[in-house]
Amino acid sequence: MCGIALLVGPRAAAHQRAFDAMMAAIEDRGESQEVDLSDTALIGTARLKIVDRDNAIQPWLSADGRWALCYNGEVFNHKALRTQLEALGHAQRSASDTEVVLEAYLAWGETALLKFRGEFAFAIVDRTTNRVFLARDPAGVKPLYWARRDGHLLIASEVKALAPLGVRVHEVPPGHCGWAAPDTDPDLAPYIDLLRLGEGEPMITDVTEAKRVLRETYRESVALRVDTDLTVGVILSGGLDSSLALIHVQEMHPDCVAYTVGMPGSPDLEYARRLTKDLGIAHEVVEVKPSDIGLADVREAVRVSEATEYGDVINSVVSLKVFERVRETGVKVVLAGDGSDELFGGYDMYQDIDAEMARELFLHKIRHLSSTELQRVDRTSMGRQVEARVPYLDIEMLLLAMRIPLEFKVRDGYEKWILRQTFDDVLPDYIKARHKNPMSRSSGFHERVRLFRPLMPLLYRRFGYEALGPMRRDFSVVLAQHDHDLPRAVAAAARAEDYTWPEKARDFAGAVKWNLTGAVQQ
Repeated sequence: MCGIALLVGPRAAAHQRAFDAMMAAIEDRGESQEVDLSDTALIGTARLKIVDRDNAIQPWLSADGRWALCYNGEVFNHKALRTQLEALGHAQRSASDTEVVLEAYLAWGETALLKFRGEFAFAIVDRTTNRVFLARDPAGVKPLYWARRDGHLLIASEVKALAPLGVRVHEVPPGHCGWAAPDTDPDLAPYIDLLRLGEGEPMITDVTEAKRVLRETYRESVALRVDTDLTVGVILSGGLDSSLALIHVQEMHPDCVAYTVGMPGSPDLEYARRLTKDLGIAHEVVEVKPSDIGLADVREAVRVSEATEYGDVINSVVSLKVFERVRETGVKVVLAGDGSDELFGGYDMYQDIDAEMARELFLHKIRHLSSTELQRVDRTSMGRQVEARVPYLDIEMLLLAMRIPLEFKVRDGYEKWILRQTFDDVLPDYIKARHKNPMSRSSGFHERVRLFRPLMPLLYRRFGYEALGPMRRDFSVVLAQHDHDLPRAVAAAARAEDYTWPEKARDFAGAVKWNLTGAVQQ
């Protein structure tokens, strides 16, 4: 995993200072900075060394020197793809997935993207023409942004690398790819359209078959993500999704450790401690009192996460605490349970819609994961030099989830019913019976961080993040306000309406009341 920055154009070398600022903004994403500089292209990577740590130096150049790859992420099936490429005569100079990505593109063009099982965002520069090929993974786990200034194309992994340059920032949408040039906007198109995901595919109407396929697909997704010689961590809340990840990692990898954050006595800590004790797994616990969280923590959460919704900022405060501990223990790779709620009906909103509307809501949530939950996961982990992998959002898991009907996801009073049933034989009863509880609430921090919510938009603007777009109210709130009418809610959300001052005042008053009850003394 890495951070990437590119400045491409006819007089790129004259803009070294701007490029240096871009690289400085992403330096936390890697252990070393590696660059390739020319008169027309300044290309750099902040590299977190995971695969072929000694040889996968970036930007990676093709053997003839024409193509330069700047790559963030990992293609987990790179070993199988390397075998195919070698059979086609593409000699490999390393054991890295970085080289595989470039050679796969040179061999198969855009169709290579359909062969990748991974989480990635990359830019390939044609050094003879200064044109750049951009691509991002189907779910948008890894970020990619672009801007233009003074006849130059700017590309980076984070908004903070571009916003200070006084430019309008644009996101490369998940599942999109296309060519860009210094003098024209990128011509991007979906190679996988998240808003049409699973379209035309038959639904799995037999629950036994659904359980069989789900078990096989999830296990394969985890197996791909633990194929490493490094220690593998699991971010453990003690909920269904992270517990399943931990159980499978323990089975598949000889060296794993769980990490949990929460206030003393919080549900997350209690469930996580019980599970790790039962499994005999090493457990790193971050206990934080609500009174320990102040404005500086919220400011750092806004800075790192670039989050555009209040709930994601609140969750980022929690995430940063746990990823700081992961880094302190020297672990670079962790698995997280994010994405399961969006695929398998983990939110209350899924219980208030009919089957006809369910598909559209699932697709909407999946499409916007890249700017909500996944943005939080990427920034807070990479901001602490940790690679977070999300097995629930493997492309095969995405495709499968859209073939499982709503009645298998929300049933018998439980969200994610099909997951509970599929893994009934490995889940302890106390985990299987635990209902979904949002991260910030189950960790005990929600009301403490909410105290600072009126200041979040101000902090967001001060960092220049409105170069991408304004901070918005949480979509779950918008949906509820429109009686779960999805088209109306989507239209309202697109207007970027923030909470009104009376709403903010009521919210602040509630947070103050909670904080004055003595909870901060816990």
